[in-house]
Formats: sequence, C-alpha cells, structure tokens
Amino acid sequence: MPNLHIRPATTTDLETLYRFEQDLIATERPFNPTIKPDPIHYYDLAAMIASPDIHLLVAEYDGILVGSGYARIEPGRPYLLHPVHAYLGFMYVEPAHRGKDINTRIIQALRQWALSRGITELRLDVYCENTRAIRAYEKAGFIPHLLHMRQPI
Repeated sequence: MPNLHIRPATTTDLETLYRFEQDLIATERPFNPTIKPDPIHYYDLAAMIASPDIHLLVAEYDGILVGSGYARIEPGRPYLLHPVHAYLGFMYVEPAHRGKDINTRIIQALRQWALSRGITELRLDVYCENTRAIRAYEKAGFIPHLLHMRQPI
C-alpha cells in the first residue's frame, strides 16, 4: 500500500484519536457488559504521546488518519522468562480501510520499536467473542495464550 505511512502520533492528531477511541469503545461495548455508560475514555492520549515508555502510532493513508495502535513497556511477572514485555493496545482501523493489512503494518512497526528496546515479548488482550480481531492478530503472528474469565455475582 504505497500511500500508507505509519508514524508516531502527535498532539495535532488528538481530535482524530479521540474519535478512534470512541469508535473502539462502541465496538467493544457489546463484548463487555461491565463497561460504564458514556461518556468514558480508555486512555489519556496526550500523556501517552509524551511518555517515553509508550509508542503511540498512527496510520495515514493519502494524508488522512485511518488507524492507530500503541506499545507500552510493562514489567513481566517475576516467574516469567522475560523481565518486561510490550503490551499492545488501541489497535484501531477505520471500517472503510479494514482488510488492507494496516493493523499488521502498525504491529510490525510496534514490534520494531519493542525490539529496539531489547524487548522480546509482545502481549495484547482481545475479547474471545471478537473473532474478526482474533483473526487479524493471528494473521500478524499472535497465538492464543490465556483466557481471562469473569463471573458476575
């Protein structure tokens, strides 16, 4: 996709990123009955852009933002082989641009950022009923690892 450019997000992207966030929340709401009613936010996007431990990327197609994703350095559990891992989140692609490998390209760029910091493990969460997202992550090389379960009481 020659007109696709992956780059770090800047504060000038915030208006679009806030819209992406609300679209992502609306997409995830049917998978999670515990999400509070609107208005809510998942992220402090301005702080993420400024953080040295978070790499927030955007995908531009013909100069228009069409996707996003971040990698955040997190400590590993003391019993695991990796002392830290990169946690991926805010993986979003505009509906009109899905199926064009944009998510895969964002993940590749986040993987490179993690490797440049000596990180050898990527982690992410996905709702088990979100089969479309699961297929996209598997296409990018992820494998199912752990199922997080809940029970309302």
